[in-house]
Amino acid sequence: MKILITGGAGFIGYFLSLSLLARGDELVGIDNLNDYYDVALKHARLRELGIDSSALVPGKLLTSSSQPGYRFMQLDLADRDGMARLFQEQGFDVVVNLGAQAGVRYSIDNPSSYVDANLVGFANVLEGCRQSQVKHLVYASSSSVYGMNVKQPFSLDDRVDYPISLYAATKKSNEMMAHAYSHLFQIPTTGLRFFTVYGPFGRPDMAYYKFTKAIFEGKPIDVYNHGEMQRDFTYIDDIIEGVVRVIDRIPTISYPLRQGGRGLEGDRISNAPAPYKLYNIGNNQPVTLRSFIDAIENACGRKAVENSLPMQAGDVPITYADVDDLIADTGFKPATTVEDGIERFVRWYRDYYRV
Repeated sequence: MKILITGGAGFIGYFLSLSLLARGDELVGIDNLNDYYDVALKHARLRELGIDSSALVPGKLLTSSSQPGYRFMQLDLADRDGMARLFQEQGFDVVVNLGAQAGVRYSIDNPSSYVDANLVGFANVLEGCRQSQVKHLVYASSSSVYGMNVKQPFSLDDRVDYPISLYAATKKSNEMMAHAYSHLFQIPTTGLRFFTVYGPFGRPDMAYYKFTKAIFEGKPIDVYNHGEMQRDFTYIDDIIEGVVRVIDRIPTISYPLRQGGRGLEGDRISNAPAPYKLYNIGNNQPVTLRSFIDAIENACGRKAVENSLPMQAGDVPITYADVDDLIADTGFKPATTVEDGIERFVRWYRDYYRV
């Protein structure tokens, strides 16, 4: 297939590109290469994909020197004309939208970045899919849409009407926008609610990355909610396996049903048919931040100096994914333990930063 990956220089986009190239798909990656975190890391990922960053010209496709079938363009999702040209010229079979302004706390002080990338940008992606008759749009949502829901684990049947950050609100908006386009124009769309993704080549703004850096540098780490938060940490390999299986499972037109519904009229929660689907992708085994820090300390062979702090605005006390639908539809359940995943990350970190 010919696949567009937005956020192609990002953490998940990089690993997804490697996986799809390995099975023979033709890829175009796009990314605006903003400086939300260290741009050098994004360029390093592109080098691994055979793209010479020094040759980048915004709006121009570059061909990989080492990965047959891979091309990359520096392009902002919010560039309406540029996005329209890309879709018109390339004729994609599938689009995987991973490009977004990430981060919960950053959204408090930088709301316009989220409006541009996550709302305007996603609207441009949807319109491109509509105009070029894309066969399947897979897009990244987030566990943050569940907000501070009380019921655990978080289920696809749960209401997600009370976001506690603008980031979460934009991700919920993406799901609603996708459903509207699926219903109106029969564009098959699948949303993926990711749960705290971690691993090699990850994002430096994430806690596990910051903790590892601070431990090796002998600096204190900020431990929010006194280490009592729980997260459904999901290793990157599990995320990629889930995304690839979902790409190949195009949703058919159906009515939204209660979880576990068999398609009977009494199971319906809406009379708006659409080729639309949502999945949680999480490890289904939340661990405390305290246990996570223990795993990092063990992998680093050093103890952390901790600065215990209260909960931050926009954070939630627990994330816990119900992945029954993912298992039922794709036969896949994430299974990498935190100990194994952190050990692999720290091994990469030592090699990458020469520590």
